[in-house]
Amino acid sequence: MKQITVAIAGCGGRGLDTYAVVAKKIPDKMKIVAVADMLPERLQKAKQQFSLTDEQCFRTVEEMLESEKLADVLFVCTQDRQHVGHAIPAIRKGYHILLEKPISPSAEECRALLKEAKKYNREVVVCHVLRYTPFYRKVKEVIESGIIGDIVSLQAIENVGYWHMAHSFVRGNWRNTAETSPMILAKCCHDLDILVWLMGQRCSEVSSFGDTALFKADKAPQGAALRCTQGCKAKESCPYDAEKIYLTNPQTGVLHGNVGWPCNVLALYPTEASITEAIEKGPYGRCVYHCDNDTVDHQIVNMQMENGVTASLTMCAFTSKGHRSLKVMGTMGDIEADMGANTIEVCRFGDQPQIIDVTKLSDDFSGHGGGDVKMVKEFIEYLANEENKKMCSNLEESLESHYVALAAEESRIAQGKSVCVQELRA
Repeated sequence: MKQITVAIAGCGGRGLDTYAVVAKKIPDKMKIVAVADMLPERLQKAKQQFSLTDEQCFRTVEEMLESEKLADVLFVCTQDRQHVGHAIPAIRKGYHILLEKPISPSAEECRALLKEAKKYNREVVVCHVLRYTPFYRKVKEVIESGIIGDIVSLQAIENVGYWHMAHSFVRGNWRNTAETSPMILAKCCHDLDILVWLMGQRCSEVSSFGDTALFKADKAPQGAALRCTQGCKAKESCPYDAEKIYLTNPQTGVLHGNVGWPCNVLALYPTEASITEAIEKGPYGRCVYHCDNDTVDHQIVNMQMENGVTASLTMCAFTSKGHRSLKVMGTMGDIEADMGANTIEVCRFGDQPQIIDVTKLSDDFSGHGGGDVKMVKEFIEYLANEENKKMCSNLEESLESHYVALAAEESRIAQGKSVCVQELRA
C-alpha cells in the first residue's frame, strides 16, 4: 500500500495533537512532511515530533500554499472562518483535503467549496468523526437490520458539560459567533450530521429556539471579580472558577495529572506553574459572567425530513457530564443509546430488551469515542487504495448538517420561524 504524505495547516489541539499523531500509529501508511502554524512554539513542537526540517515548517498556511505541492493531502485545522479560504487554494494546487468541522458558517462558502472539489476532482473529507465511532456505527447497523421497523422519530441530546461550555464557548476560541460560528454549527454539526446519517434522509424544514441563560453580566453573582484570581468573593461557590477547572478538578485539573485537553490549550506543556500563569494573565482566567461571548448556552432544533420523519436535538451547557444520548423510535420497536455509558438498548415491541455493550466492539475509544483515529486511518487507506468504498463523511454528505444548522440559527434568531432548508442548499 502506498504511503500517503500529509501537510498540516494549523498545529493546534486537532491538527497536531489529534490527527497528526495517527502517523505514529501507522508509519508505513502515513507520513507528516510539512506543517504551518502562526505560533512558533507550536511549530517547534511539530518539528521535533515529526523530525522535520526548517524548510518543512511554515509560519502561515498562506506561505505553505505558495510553495509547490508538498504532500498528497492537506489537513485543514485552522479556525472556522479560515477553512474554505485555505481549502480552495489547496484543492487547486492538487491536494486532497481532510477538513476540520465546521466547514464554514457561510452557506455560500459551503457551496463554493463543493463546486471547486468537483471541478478539480479532489477528495474532501469533513471531520464528522462520530460517523466513525463503534457506538454510532452499531446504532446504524441496528436500524438497517430492520428490527425496529421503519424510523418514525429520533431524539438526540448533546450534554455539553458545564466546564466544557465555560472553556470553549465562553472563555475560549468559539465564544463569539462573529469570529467563529453559531453554537449550533460549531458544537452541534456533529449531532445534526448523525441524525441525517442515521435516517438516510435530507431535511426539509427546521425550527429552533435558544438563548444565553447564564453567561452574561446581569447574571453575575454578588462580589464576582473580572478575573478568577483577582479577589473574587463568589469564588468558593462558583463551579466555573478557572482554578477549579484547570487546577483542582479531578477530571480536568493539572494537579490530578490531566496534562491533555483542556489544559494543553492554556499552555503547550501544562504544569501547575504554567497553568497558574495562564489563568492569571490569559483569557481562560476571565470571569464567565464578564467575557465577550454571545454563544447560546441552550438550544433545541426540530427537524422535518423529506420523507416525513421527525427529529429533535437538544443542546444544553448545564450538565455535569459531557456526553451524547439518542432515542430512535420505529414502527416495530425502539433504541435507547447512551454514548457516555457506551450502551445501546434495543427493544422490539413485545420482546425482552437486548443490551449491547459497545466497549466490547473496539479496543480504542480515545478521541470522540474512537472516531478521531478511525476517521484518519480510513481516509489514509482510502487515498492509498482508490478501490475502497466512498468515505462516509465526504463533503457533499457532510454539507447537509451545515445547511440544517444554518437554518436552525436563522429560525432561532426569528423566534422559531420555520425555515426551508432547500433555500440554503440552492
